[in-house]
Amino acid sequence: MRSEREKMLAGELYDALDPDLIAARSRARDLCLMLNTSREGDEEIRRFICTQLFGSGGPTVWMQPPFYCDYGSNIELGSRVFFNFNCIVLDVCRVTIGDYTLFGPAVQILTPMHPLNHELRRKQEYGKPVEIGSDVWVGGGAFILPGVRIGSRSVIGAGSVVTRDIPEGVFAAGNPCRVIRAIADTADAEHLRSGSPE
Repeated sequence: MRSEREKMLAGELYDALDPDLIAARSRARDLCLMLNTSREGDEEIRRFICTQLFGSGGPTVWMQPPFYCDYGSNIELGSRVFFNFNCIVLDVCRVTIGDYTLFGPAVQILTPMHPLNHELRRKQEYGKPVEIGSDVWVGGGAFILPGVRIGSRSVIGAGSVVTRDIPEGVFAAGNPCRVIRAIADTADAEHLRSGSPE
């Protein structure tokens, strides 16, 4: 018989009050507390905590606490991912994030789902994984909802609610988030017109 953790990661209905899952959440929250109460100069301590917290990518993640998650072990980071202040990742299912992806302050990545039937909702929940490509920039206050995929090199506008997949190489924004335009592979024309340095 499969464990509740196995059912959770498969996106099936599971019991969130399973003792093993409670223990795993407690471990993650203790690590988050240690991270969130660390001082700015505690770089080695933060690096160690992130290595213990995340399923992968902890050694290179750039983290501005506070940060919150359910399990941490279900978060798989590529190289040099950046989280700004107050990010939340509810990782009852896998959250996969590619290299050099940036999250503005107060971004929320949510994988949990709850049954519409109220009696079932009292006892069980389920989730859908989230996948975010490499070199993505997610603006502050954006919500990324369960089951969403965001393609590499895309930019998500601040405050957006991402309810459906976003392709590669686009700027998307709004509630619900929708594609606004493609992003050229060349240097941003507005940036060059502003006279700002590279």
